Amino acid sequence: MNWKGRTALVTGGASFIGSNLVDALVEKGAKVRVVDDLTSGKLDNIQSQIDAGAVEFTRADLREPGVARAAVKGVDVVFHLAAAHGGRGYVDLHQAEPATNFFLDGIVFWEAHRAGVEKIVFASSGCVYPNFLQGDTTKEIYLTEDLVKPPYDADNTYGWAKLMGELTLKAFHDEYGMKTASCRYFTVYGPRGVENHAVIAMIARAFVKQDPFLVWGDGTQVRNWTFIDDIVRGTILAAEKIDDGAAVNLGTMERIRVIDAVKMVMEYSGHRAPLEFQRDMPTGPLNRVADNSLAKRLLGWEPQVPFREGLKRTLDWYFSTRKRDAVMATLEKSLTAR
Repeated sequence: MNWKGRTALVTGGASFIGSNLVDALVEKGAKVRVVDDLTSGKLDNIQSQIDAGAVEFTRADLREPGVARAAVKGVDVVFHLAAAHGGRGYVDLHQAEPATNFFLDGIVFWEAHRAGVEKIVFASSGCVYPNFLQGDTTKEIYLTEDLVKPPYDADNTYGWAKLMGELTLKAFHDEYGMKTASCRYFTVYGPRGVENHAVIAMIARAFVKQDPFLVWGDGTQVRNWTFIDDIVRGTILAAEKIDDGAAVNLGTMERIRVIDAVKMVMEYSGHRAPLEFQRDMPTGPLNRVADNSLAKRLLGWEPQVPFREGLKRTLDWYFSTRKRDAVMATLEKSLTAR
């Protein structure tokens, strides 16, 4: 796909993932429109693009009457990232606000169809996978896309909304002929990330020299943290190569235990402190790792940034851009908020 001269709408485009996607689309020559209510996004993330005239920005809530209709007018491709979302503390402890994603997604999808938008690319999540498959840390589990099937068992209200978004877009393709794709993001981290996600939370704890160093759960939880650049590249490839409503995993297949990630953070930061395990705090599924073979086959995509490298780059960014007093003042609240 030649992006030059094409108009792309990025909902939630001032967010961590959204703003990085905006930068990549601008670099490819697309005309980019962003709608974001800034409840979790930061205008600073895209301010330079706005100032350069490369991005048209509207601060608005897509759930409000008329906002989505105006946003999709004249758009070729919609990248729908806007959502009530957060890290593990938010997903486990907040159910009402993520429930608004059901009608947020429905409004955006319907208005895009109504306006004749060529394609919708949806930011889905590993939270669509059945919880009952992810509870045993002694097994080497890799989640393939075909495992999302009845009996559905998504991860909290947030995961159910993502699942319904995927199924809606598949139906839009099958019944209306609309080009759609869903990208299942797995534990994204990197520059511009926020403290409510595990990797940034770990880095923040080292940055403020937390003592003892708090670890949620017993540290044996397994994840496949995926660097932001790989996620953005895969999302754009999905826009270019998937038309039939298929959902595809975007995640590394590195199996990293939380305790091992903590040790890497302490190694890179030079922070030394005893660990305190908080077994009563939210951990989510104990064993969540993607199988990315479908993305390799459909998109020619595979992760390029190994966790050790991406973690070092993220830690260097965080330490160079944060002030200790400000982080200390907000860290605990940030862990369970948007």
